Amino acid sequence: MGETRCKFWLPKKNRFCSNARLNDSSLFCGNHNRRTDGQWIPCPIDPSHSVLKENLDGHVKRCPLLKQVRSLSQQPFYNKGINAGKEDDEEELGAVTSTAVEDNVTSEMKRNAVHSMTVPEFCNLIKKIESVHALICNGICDSFKIPEACGMWIKREIDRKLPFQEKHVTQQASILGNLEEFGVLKNSVGVNQDDEKATPAVVEFGAGRGYLTQMLADCYGTKRVFLVERKSYKLKADRSLRQKESLTIERLRIDIEDLDLRAVESLRNVPYLAIGKHLCGPATDLALRCCLMEQYTQDDVEHCSSNNCIRGLSIATCCHHHCQWKHYTNKKYMLNLGITKEAFHAISWFTSWAVDADHGLDHLDFSDSRMHLESIEKELGSGLPVGAEDIVRNMKAVESEKELGSGLPVGAEDIVRNMKADERAVLGFMCKQIIDAGRLMWMKEQGLEAKLVKYVPSSISPENHLLIAKLASLS
Repeated sequence: MGETRCKFWLPKKNRFCSNARLNDSSLFCGNHNRRTDGQWIPCPIDPSHSVLKENLDGHVKRCPLLKQVRSLSQQPFYNKGINAGKEDDEEELGAVTSTAVEDNVTSEMKRNAVHSMTVPEFCNLIKKIESVHALICNGICDSFKIPEACGMWIKREIDRKLPFQEKHVTQQASILGNLEEFGVLKNSVGVNQDDEKATPAVVEFGAGRGYLTQMLADCYGTKRVFLVERKSYKLKADRSLRQKESLTIERLRIDIEDLDLRAVESLRNVPYLAIGKHLCGPATDLALRCCLMEQYTQDDVEHCSSNNCIRGLSIATCCHHHCQWKHYTNKKYMLNLGITKEAFHAISWFTSWAVDADHGLDHLDFSDSRMHLESIEKELGSGLPVGAEDIVRNMKAVESEKELGSGLPVGAEDIVRNMKADERAVLGFMCKQIIDAGRLMWMKEQGLEAKLVKYVPSSISPENHLLIAKLASLS
């Protein structure tokens, strides 16, 4: 019997793999069989797995995801790339480009582009970031709200079968608390549950397991929810939500990029609230475009406004280092500020530095970068300010020291390597705020009353920006 088993040794289990061999000529199972990388290519239907090149024709006919893809393409709300943004935006805006907009610029490509900069180019970019941040990021305030309506969750007076992680519950409660304070949500106590305007439908983007909606349904009496998520999850909130007799739930397994919300039959002419917790990178831009209908005709917009289709939205952003120029909602605004496509990708790469820091320290909790640069100065006891000027000064010192020591020219890669952790964190937070401030301006251009807040302390989550908006008519 042992002769038919895989011969791959598992050191942690101190035994051989127990799976059967792939075939008589192989010593290993399918998981551990040695293979040449050149023989394998990503599946065109689902790139998360690979397939032998010679087996590709047969595999695409029986790929496990094929049935879902075919079913999705037949749905009326499926419209490939409707929310992706336009590749020719730059040409429309009069910007001169030498290459076409890439479909996806990876973090490695962004890093390499930064490292290839000269020291003057890198210095100018840092100065541009500080000047833009000082211009557009002055109104971001702390708004940590735990509403009374969420008391049952905060006090753990819920079904013990529901998962409870304090940091996630706190974030969810503050998102809802900000919506309530902004006048978009109303506490279900004393509210007529038959009043559709008081209890709008909810569309949760990037819903995952759906526990933000679970809290919303438990605490605010929501009666109709739509969960938008491209992946399949176990242990979803759906089972618990379906037990509520007064609640209708619909899960849309689709990428936000391809979702035409107008074509969801059960949502037509229904007032709704759009929410999302930690919409990763460009998913925030896709969701904003999906809700605010930049690509729709003027007749569509007027019809939606007259029927109050979207009453408000609340999106917690995250993973800004994944942001893409193609998908970004406010390219025009960035270009007017002097931030090109290349600069935007560099800025998005810098944002990863914000989440690398020790967020248990209060001095990294920035509500205003200049104010907190002074607090960093006191905290570190260095007597030196930490800001763009200081970073540039350090760059020049590193450049001079290295050139004197080795006679070799210094590039941006050397500067990045020698930057202090606090300098990197400050720059990262500035860049995150710049990206979200551009999104905020875009929402205002669409006629919404909007604001950008920090909805939890960075010690709970460094990804703590919340975009919140409502129809001006609700003010």
